[in-house]
Amino acid sequence: MLEHTVRVHRSDENLAREDQLAHRIATVAADPVAVDADVTEMIINRVIDNASVAVASLNRGPIISARAQALTHAPSSGGPGAAVFGITDKVSPEWAAWANGVAVRELDYHDTFLSAEYSHPGDNIPPILAVAQHTGASGADVVRAIATGYEIQVDLVKAISLHAHKIDHVAHLGPSAAAGIGTLLGLDVETIFQAVGQALHTTTATRQSRKGEISTWKAHAPAFAGKLAIEAVDRAMRGQTSPVPIYEGEDGVIAWLLDGPDASYVVPLPAAGESKRAILDTYTKEHSAEYQAQALIDLARKLNREHPEATDPANVASIVITTSHHTHHVIGSGANDPQKYDPQASRETLDHSIPYIFTVALQDGAWHHVDSYAPERAARADTVELWHKVTTAEDAEWTRRYHSTDITEKAFGGSVTITLTDGTTITDEIAVADAHPLGARPFAREQYVHKFRTLAEGMVSGAEIDRFLDAAARLPELAPGDLDQLNVLAAPGVIDLAAGPKGLF
Repeated sequence: MLEHTVRVHRSDENLAREDQLAHRIATVAADPVAVDADVTEMIINRVIDNASVAVASLNRGPIISARAQALTHAPSSGGPGAAVFGITDKVSPEWAAWANGVAVRELDYHDTFLSAEYSHPGDNIPPILAVAQHTGASGADVVRAIATGYEIQVDLVKAISLHAHKIDHVAHLGPSAAAGIGTLLGLDVETIFQAVGQALHTTTATRQSRKGEISTWKAHAPAFAGKLAIEAVDRAMRGQTSPVPIYEGEDGVIAWLLDGPDASYVVPLPAAGESKRAILDTYTKEHSAEYQAQALIDLARKLNREHPEATDPANVASIVITTSHHTHHVIGSGANDPQKYDPQASRETLDHSIPYIFTVALQDGAWHHVDSYAPERAARADTVELWHKVTTAEDAEWTRRYHSTDITEKAFGGSVTITLTDGTTITDEIAVADAHPLGARPFAREQYVHKFRTLAEGMVSGAEIDRFLDAAARLPELAPGDLDQLNVLAAPGVIDLAAGPKGLF
């Protein structure tokens, strides 16, 4: 990997184009380097993972709305259009990316990478796949493109914090998706450079979508970034240019949205001819909740088995989860969001409340993507009583491990101290989730397939489940025009298109 120092430049410094971060990203995207076999294997896993969470969401409100919007935008003249999860209709690719991106993101249940910034790099797949279906690309083209999307997003996330300035993490997704589409289409460096700049310029937004009362926009935000990335590529292909330099300019993103005119970042990117392997640094979710909750759900399940007395609020004086700065301040009591303790809170809010999540997982010894968030489950009296005894606290060592660049010590868990009413204390800790590559039960193809089969049950026929899994496993071999095989069709009667809400289109 090459390390690139990125800082703000005055306009009169005339920063050379090839020294701009957007140009370096474009150069990586245009590099025709082969994809390693283990990377290809993981890309297939993540295509399956995305489909898993998408089919589980097919009848949730945000997906119904996004799908209804997409269906009003027929395929353009540039190709046959792209598929929408669950149905046979094709739509314009940017709208397929919109609908499918919402479906993938709605349950907060696909892959993650956490470093200086947060991310769900699987969000790159819907826009890349939509463009690939529309343009008649091959499976091998898609593999190369997804490898680029993951590489660029992970490298940006390693180096540049957005949340520190209350900018939403999708500002790294716009550039990575545009770069991945550039790889897919074999575009030249200059065209990708312009697309990356436009994608970044149009996808910066505040983090209020993940604060307080979290709305349905949380699922739409990455889909919107993917849609804008496709539109940015289209404009760049037509010769339209972007603000330059978009990152380093004195009125650019770094100067005014991030660390300011004196900022300096070191961004790692592959050298020419170097494999794009960043997807192997990422990890998926076994549970449908914010990633920082994954390990703590596993710990709560363990405590349920070993200390059932701790599930009854009558026996518990307090529960303190000592964890990283991020977990404490974003999904813990350190956020100072009263909604995180509100039994009437939205699902989106509850999946960002570790006091709630830990309580339910402790009491039930399990976690379910629907049942654990049900209003009646959140409102159960003994749950509310125990929930309000749970607080979080930041610990410097957990924060250090959270930000460590050493994969062997990087951690997203915490320590738990349960003080019982008789004065007894129960303590335990966990560093990474069971499904993490370094966890007790790392996810491999078998687990991805199981996740898909579990979430597709009742939504997709058995024959369609088998057909999709076979097609996904053959992704690198799929010929041009065969990528529609990666769409999953719902079983008859599951989707009622007539029930879609009405809007402007």
